[in-house]
Amino acid sequence: MRLHLGLLVMAWALSAPAVAVERAAIPEKYTWNLADIFPSQAAWTKAKEALGKRIPRLTESRGHLGDSADALHRGLSEMFAAQQQLLALGAYASMLSDQDTRESAPREMLQSAQQLGVDFDAATAWVQPELLSIDAAKLRAFVAQDKRLAEYRFYLEDTLRWKPHTLNAAEEKILAETGSLTEASRSIYSVLKDSDFPYPTVKLSTGQEVRLDSAAYTLQRASPVREDRDKVFDAFFGGFKAFRGTMGATLYAHVQAHVFEKKERNFDSSLAAALFRDNVPTDIYRQLVLDVHRNLPSLHRYLKLRQRMMGLDSLRYQDLYAPLVAKVDLSFSPEEARALVLQAVAPLGKPYVDALKKGYESRWTDYLPSPGKAPGAYSTGVYGVHPYQLLNFNGKYEDLTTLAHESGHSMHTYFSSANQPYPTANYAIFVAEVASTLNENLLLYFMLARAPNDATRLSLLGTYLDGLRTTLFRQTLFAEFELKAHEMVERGETLTGENLTAVYLALAREYYGHDAGICRVDDIIGYEWEYIPHFYGSFYVYQYATSLVASTTLAKNIRAESGKSTRARDAYLALLKSGGSDYPVELLKKAGVDMTTSVPFQAAMAEMNSTMDEMEKILAKQGH
Repeated sequence: MRLHLGLLVMAWALSAPAVAVERAAIPEKYTWNLADIFPSQAAWTKAKEALGKRIPRLTESRGHLGDSADALHRGLSEMFAAQQQLLALGAYASMLSDQDTRESAPREMLQSAQQLGVDFDAATAWVQPELLSIDAAKLRAFVAQDKRLAEYRFYLEDTLRWKPHTLNAAEEKILAETGSLTEASRSIYSVLKDSDFPYPTVKLSTGQEVRLDSAAYTLQRASPVREDRDKVFDAFFGGFKAFRGTMGATLYAHVQAHVFEKKERNFDSSLAAALFRDNVPTDIYRQLVLDVHRNLPSLHRYLKLRQRMMGLDSLRYQDLYAPLVAKVDLSFSPEEARALVLQAVAPLGKPYVDALKKGYESRWTDYLPSPGKAPGAYSTGVYGVHPYQLLNFNGKYEDLTTLAHESGHSMHTYFSSANQPYPTANYAIFVAEVASTLNENLLLYFMLARAPNDATRLSLLGTYLDGLRTTLFRQTLFAEFELKAHEMVERGETLTGENLTAVYLALAREYYGHDAGICRVDDIIGYEWEYIPHFYGSFYVYQYATSLVASTTLAKNIRAESGKSTRARDAYLALLKSGGSDYPVELLKKAGVDMTTSVPFQAAMAEMNSTMDEMEKILAKQGH
């Protein structure tokens, strides 16, 4: 089936938690309601045991899918129904664990759900080889004969597309059973980084001593005090430097697993193997990297603007997270943030706003930080129930944008689930991040229209530019690093902490204009790759950049309608409602964006440069 529990998470963004109170003290209205999935952990256990008995029976249809349209429907419906229950079990256990990662019981529940996932993959490994053994014309005739098979049409056509890369049933079963082994590198990395890593402690200029775990690093790297930023970067990445050998070994093992699958499935490259799942041409990935390199002057213009606004004689990598406009302090309660997001997304129409409002009122979202709660933010969903969001809401503008971002994901899930049968409800990450970043864009322009003064406007515009740097340029840097690492292994080279650091440092210096004197990138920044968990995905991060590019054009078209037309809005809503009923590149074309060209990227660059034009005009007016 090639669908794993990890695909449940639609977005992930690290954020620093505020002063946290114990979960028991948080008002219920700020917590999500997992009882909508299972009323209790006992009910979850009962469902898990029932699924454990059901999975072995999925082999009963083996050898009979081609007997008749009815037999095909019976086999597929049994498989997809089991998968739907599996993902519900996984989502519940994962979210329960994220409420307090210190508790072992939810973690054990998640592990047992993941094991069921491996069992499911093994029990259904025969399905696609058997489908491919049936004449394609016969399969299509079955679909034409039995209207119940209509919801499986896209799955069957996609299975036929996989024919050159599908093994026989026995080989597919072996590959499926290696799932837990290939995940070992990610698990080892996570345990080391999140649990066992000896994070350093630094003494700040205030006299405060801070243990620099990931959340504290995210907070303290934005310190307005340059001396403190230097201490934070040196200590944090100095800690990672000491573990570069171990981190290099875990990433090498992870990449080797990708290269192994690439070889076994007869792909030309690991990149092709990863992008084939969603039928995304590798040219799109490589074109993104080329487009970014051609537009590094726009990034460098932003960096020089940042240096100017910060009043620095020179800019260093350590300065990139410090606030541009220190005097502006926007803050919001969860209720205020919700109201602002609902107003900002009004251009998407009343049905969108009403559904999101209902979600806010129905405890879709877990808002506040608490001890042991998973950091960051994400949106997930359970088909037949509703979407969920995890936040660590601090009340800052970044938290408002995170709410808008995750709400975009949630509404994508909502519309997809409401309009698609389960087999085509799960959409690709390639379009998932479009829904989230489009909401951020609408929020930005809504807030700009209501900015009370130039200082606030500068802050908002600066935040937008920071987002472009981190989402478009930084994520593409990550994508290029990931590609280079895989190509090294495909050439027979070994990945080590030393050579990975050298590759990363060279890329960072090129992107940030180190040699041109734009932004100094010290040697210590070379160890940043160890901090990035996304490298343990499979060519995942490039989609942040492509999605931002696509959503910039879509949002601009929607804003331009101004009530005169709804064509762009309706095309976008059709995208959300389409779920995974077509390939993501095709879905975006229907919505009005062709990602096989550089046109959307150039439109994003035009918006970036127009933003800088406006900021420079404000600065000139202020005499800066």
